[in-house]
Amino acid sequence: MGAKNSDLDVLVVGLGRFGGAAALELRRLGHRVVAIEKDGLLAEKFLGRISSIIHGDASDAEVIRDAKASRYKIAIVGVGSSIEASVLASANLVDQGIPDIWAKAMSPEHARILDRIGVQHIVRPEADTGRRVAHLVGGKLQDYIEFDDGFAIVKMRPPTEAIGFTLEQSKLRSKYGVTIVGVKAPGEDFTYAVPTTKVSAHDTLIVSGPTELLERLAARP
Repeated sequence: MGAKNSDLDVLVVGLGRFGGAAALELRRLGHRVVAIEKDGLLAEKFLGRISSIIHGDASDAEVIRDAKASRYKIAIVGVGSSIEASVLASANLVDQGIPDIWAKAMSPEHARILDRIGVQHIVRPEADTGRRVAHLVGGKLQDYIEFDDGFAIVKMRPPTEAIGFTLEQSKLRSKYGVTIVGVKAPGEDFTYAVPTTKVSAHDTLIVSGPTELLERLAARP
């Protein structure tokens, strides 16, 4: 990616809810963001808020070529109005040799097509958000991030069996097959966990491991 994150040039296709949010956040982080948007009224809303906007339909290979897409290392496809338009735009970007493409999928079938044409990163906002919310609503988990391979990182309150003991004493790793990455006490900075770290009832734990094993730990009182 280069020596500095601020050196990134990112091409965003589609400025709807997903693409627009990504474009604005990337720009806020200091990246140069160029967007392709076929809706003229929507494109106007982003004038001056990102680096540049190209008014055109990215499902047209000529529009992608005219945008000199091949010079970008990263592209985000946020097209949500049409699976066909999303697939065509993504295929055009793949054809231009962009090495790192992120695309929004609206269904499992859409995701499979994107994968087959060579999109490296497929995001399903609705499914991902729903899964995350499902893990949070019970109150045991305070945050939840799941990766494609069934691995997750969670923020949670400590189980009763860990309170008042060091991590070595409570043996959470050997009992549940998960790793306590860090512990944060109220009003104090986050600290990396070591065997001698003592856990109190008011601490927050950062825990990583297989999703199934993390859920088993979270189910404990």
